[in-house]
Amino acid sequence: MVAELTIGRSSRSNAVDSMGKLSSSRLPWWLVGAFGLVSSFIIMAFYTEVAGWVGAYVVKAFTASTLSTDPATTTATFTSLITNPVLSVVIQWVDLLLIAGIILLGVSKGIERFTKRLIPILAILLLIVAVRSLTLPGAMQGVSYLLKPDFSKLTAATLLTAVGLAFFKLSIGMGTMITYGSYYRDDQNIPSSAMRGALSDVAIALLAGVAIFPAVFAFGFKPDAGASLLFITIPAVFASMPMWQVFMIIFFVLTFIASVGAQISLFEVTVAFINEKMKVSRKTATLATLVGMAVLGVTAALSNSSMANVKIFGLTPFDLFDYTSSNILMPVGGLLICVFVGWVWGYDNNRKSLTNNGELKNQGLVKALFFVTKYIAPLLVLHVLLNGLKLI
Repeated sequence: MVAELTIGRSSRSNAVDSMGKLSSSRLPWWLVGAFGLVSSFIIMAFYTEVAGWVGAYVVKAFTASTLSTDPATTTATFTSLITNPVLSVVIQWVDLLLIAGIILLGVSKGIERFTKRLIPILAILLLIVAVRSLTLPGAMQGVSYLLKPDFSKLTAATLLTAVGLAFFKLSIGMGTMITYGSYYRDDQNIPSSAMRGALSDVAIALLAGVAIFPAVFAFGFKPDAGASLLFITIPAVFASMPMWQVFMIIFFVLTFIASVGAQISLFEVTVAFINEKMKVSRKTATLATLVGMAVLGVTAALSNSSMANVKIFGLTPFDLFDYTSSNILMPVGGLLICVFVGWVWGYDNNRKSLTNNGELKNQGLVKALFFVTKYIAPLLVLHVLLNGLKLI
């Protein structure tokens, strides 16, 4: 994350052109940025569908049609949503139109500021759900499942999945941090910003796990249901609480707003590239991005209905986009970014950027970060990547 933000601020350019501007080498470093661009694009193909599900659950919360502690009921509610082909496409396209509209209206910065103020409220709600979840009968079985390590499951494939998740959750290897870094002020403390972001993400992830898994076992849900647990378990927890409908409405509204902030950043990667590289207006770049994402996104939206039997390498389009971005494009892109910063751009440039030309007294931290970026991170990511893909 530090490396990407540094590249972005130093180049003041889009993800694809940034490394080419910083390097005198004739090697095609722009391809690394292209990996990120492709990653952000295909992530939006399936992430907009998930955001559409959240939006649909906002409506369901108002109608109280999702509230039940019965696993069969909440599972059936979610299944009926994702297997409806027309509804799946509609909610995805409505979500995409909303994101494009925000960017066209130039209110994305306002949305981001608004989101930052609301995230603490969402965290408080998540804490309330976690407390309630822990008081349910059988909750400790879920806590044990979440926190007690089973080292027999620690395989190369598991590590690759974990690395992919880390890249995905921290928006690394998808061009987002480079693009955002290009908007950073010259006096921004990049290591501090990255550290706060990473620690906050870990804290929220743990809190979400405590909110979900005790309830999974208490209500008899399946713990391996994946991302759908948000839509199956959380409503069941709310159904067991006083004022359940109010809490559930607020929770899914805030979750949707949080997703909007993430989608804006992903959308912006492609918009910034088209705007700068093709010399067209931001309006044209936004509309072109909207159409492209809408066309590709249909395949992900229909992966649980009309295209459920369409498999590529044994994966539905939704799962293929997820696997390709999280387990291949982002780790490979991240690996090459570390190589670029450590072996091409070099220590002196890195030091000047991370100390803000000597204004910050963090030279020791910069040396440590550079050592990790140059030597440790590339070897670890490469080893996990090759093992997970069964290449070694």
